[in-house]
Amino acid sequence: MKLTASGLASGYGDRTVFDTLDVSFPAGAFTVIVGPNACGKSTLLRTLARLLPARHGSVLLDGRDIHALPTRDVARRLGVLPQSPLVPEGVTVADLVGRGRQPHQRWWRQWTADDTAAVLEATERAGVADLRERAVDQLSGGQRQRVWIAMTLAQQTDVLLLDEPTTFLDLAHQVEVLTLVGRLRDDGRTVVAVLHDLNQAARYADHLVAMRDGRIVAAGPPRSVVTADLVRDVFGLDCVVVPCPVSGAPLVVPA
Repeated sequence: MKLTASGLASGYGDRTVFDTLDVSFPAGAFTVIVGPNACGKSTLLRTLARLLPARHGSVLLDGRDIHALPTRDVARRLGVLPQSPLVPEGVTVADLVGRGRQPHQRWWRQWTADDTAAVLEATERAGVADLRERAVDQLSGGQRQRVWIAMTLAQQTDVLLLDEPTTFLDLAHQVEVLTLVGRLRDDGRTVVAVLHDLNQAARYADHLVAMRDGRIVAAGPPRSVVTADLVRDVFGLDCVVVPCPVSGAPLVVPA
């Protein structure tokens, strides 16, 4: 399922973060948005997800304007993991992940065996199956992040938007989450994520979107986007870009 934005503008209060922005996210691919702090990455993701209203322009989900679709229809097609989500006190992992099934339910169709199976699969894929009876507010930051990812997986949407999904995770769990995202992509999902680690983005993503000051500076496969000139232009960092000895992906080495 393809996600595109055309002439998009968004911001907060009197502040415009970006204006007349055009960007396209390939269907069935893992796209990562990269750029320095406060460049508009998370604002773009929030606007794509309808968490932040667009001031003008359009967001199309498989050719249909996302702002013209009913909220429940959007929730069945597009899953969102925002930055630092809050969880009510005392809610268990199973309960929180189960909330991802709400878009699939109606007043005449409550919890079913399909919902139970979806929650079980989501917790297993996110590596939190053994925590299902634990209270989420008693978990570590990394565990909580994986629980939120499991809730997003339980929605079983074709498109996933993930805002810094590796936050609070140690290196091993970062790799685990990015590998999981790769498997979701292999299943046919379209995944868009914001990441701060450019080397991780270059290694795991199929498509990169580089932003600076609310503008799209470059977009395309990592090997064509990640160059020493781009890193200097976008991040203000002098570096050498070499092939990763394991994956062959671009590897940024500060000069």
